[in-house]
Amino acid sequence: MTVCAAGIGGTFQFGYNLSIINAPTLHIQEFTNQTWQARSGQPLPGHLVLLVWSLIVSLYPLGGLLGALLAGPLAVMLGRKQSLLANNVFVVVAAILFAFSRRAGSFEMVMLGRLLVGVNAGVSMNIQPMYLGESAPKELRGAVAMTSAIFTALGIVMGQVVGLRELLGGPQAWPLLLASCLVPGLLQLASLPLLPESPRYLLIDRGDTEACLAALQRLRGTSDLALELAELEEERAACQGLQPRRPWELFRDGTLRRQVMSLVVLGSAMELCGNDSVYAYASSVFLEAGVPQEKIQYAIIGTGCCELLMASVSCVVIERVGRRMLLMGGYCLMTFWGSIFTVALCLQNSFPWMPYLAMSCIFAFILSFGIGPAGVTGILATELFDQTARPAAYMVCGALMWTMLFLVGLGFPFLMEGLSHFLYVPFLGVCVCGAIYTGFFLPETKGKTFLEISEELRKLNLPRRSQGPRWRGPDVIQSTEL
Repeated sequence: MTVCAAGIGGTFQFGYNLSIINAPTLHIQEFTNQTWQARSGQPLPGHLVLLVWSLIVSLYPLGGLLGALLAGPLAVMLGRKQSLLANNVFVVVAAILFAFSRRAGSFEMVMLGRLLVGVNAGVSMNIQPMYLGESAPKELRGAVAMTSAIFTALGIVMGQVVGLRELLGGPQAWPLLLASCLVPGLLQLASLPLLPESPRYLLIDRGDTEACLAALQRLRGTSDLALELAELEEERAACQGLQPRRPWELFRDGTLRRQVMSLVVLGSAMELCGNDSVYAYASSVFLEAGVPQEKIQYAIIGTGCCELLMASVSCVVIERVGRRMLLMGGYCLMTFWGSIFTVALCLQNSFPWMPYLAMSCIFAFILSFGIGPAGVTGILATELFDQTARPAAYMVCGALMWTMLFLVGLGFPFLMEGLSHFLYVPFLGVCVCGAIYTGFFLPETKGKTFLEISEELRKLNLPRRSQGPRWRGPDVIQSTEL
């Protein structure tokens, strides 16, 4: 229940609002033109209509960036659960703006609403995995944290389904389609207050042992918690007297060098690996493969279902296979299928079956992304950083993710125009780098406590200080002279 309550108003919102904007593209552009003509008496030129539409789309990642920067202070001041609840204020206001934008004749309300749902997504993408990772036992921590990727994929699929022309994707219903993000927010507001706060936050940040014990009993359903409470007390002692870190302090601390490097490299790789671009390229590939224009929207839903399926499989096997294996396997498979996809694009006019191969590669590429990078990357900040550095780490990770998402969305049309069929060559290079870095530099965290992970990383960051105690007494005389 904790996973569902946190996810439905968390990363589900991110995936849902990311996908529903595709269906009403032409309707919103037409509304923008009609609104401008009603105000000025002249239609808006085509390039300005496209500019307004680009702003509506790009304000979502901009809001996500603001939300990611806001998530760290919120998680420290309000706590994990209260931050998720307060975050729904942005959704409520955005839904009102969307619902009345057509009646008010204001495309500016749509722009502001997209900014607000972006802020909501930026906060939830950081705090939800933090809340779930801190609340789960170490044996299930990876599987529970992976549910963030499942809810993201579920949100994408639901957004694609609700955006069908037969449902809310029509020319008159698009304000309701955008405002439908209110439903998941209300579900979270109704269910999450019934659940406890993160036990680690209660004990380490607030120093409330009784509240921590009560939260553990509600989460575990048992009174035998002596061992887990002792581990939490050890972690609390290790963080005693330390203040919450600020994002820039992570880059200056030598004991966090490996963690910050892993966060930056693998976080960038997830956004630059080309998975989001596959969705943008899918329609043209399906059309080339002979899928009728009116049926393409159903094929697109199939791509979202692929990511949802593999995220679910990854959640089941992550505690058996481990994080490193899933990441390396995912990036290697993406490199393989992306290479075949590039060849198929180059030869699609030479052989009649090449478009079908390209279509198969799209599904295989998305499946490979879902099995590893989609979910494992999101839990790195939870497992690699301690309680004092974790909120700041999520701020860095979130800011990086949203910035990369914005840059990819901005530069992808130019890549399509400049590289043509070789569009995926840069993305394949990123996949190779992600696999190599994971294999050589990322430690395995499966089945380890946060203290054990911190100690292992401390030895990797400071190898000379980990070789044992040094002699602190007087200098030893090694020779004599007469």
